[in-house]
Amino acid sequence: MRCPYCGHDETQVAETRDSDEGFTRRRRRCTQCERRFTTYERPDIAMPAVVKRDGGRVEFDPAKLRASMMLALRKRPVSVEQVDAAMERIQEKLLSSAVREVPTTRLGELVMRELKRIDKVAYVRFASVYRSFEDVDEFRQLIRDI
Repeated sequence: MRCPYCGHDETQVAETRDSDEGFTRRRRRCTQCERRFTTYERPDIAMPAVVKRDGGRVEFDPAKLRASMMLALRKRPVSVEQVDAAMERIQEKLLSSAVREVPTTRLGELVMRELKRIDKVAYVRFASVYRSFEDVDEFRQLIRDI
């Protein structure tokens, strides 16, 4: 680790602490200028790319996923903790699948599964937009299935 004060290449770790947020905090000391500084380390986990319906590829964006879930959950009695837990489960499934690319259809199915668990109305809202129902009968069938 390079010292941010003098640029020397050698530093010593004086103290290491793991945090609950998933990163490691290290207090370091430069062997040349003797100044101390803190570094934070976190694992660089690559989420799969999202393959759009038109074949384009975009980087996975958890903020976009959260926004679409929150839109479906608007004015529903669902806590932020429940949404966070659902987001965590979706991301864990994506990471555990060990694929480099995930189609939007798969991502939409994961979101619908989580919404169905936490709020049926939000599930119906999301599914009605996601599945692009052509007529009322398809919509009725979805509601009957719930």
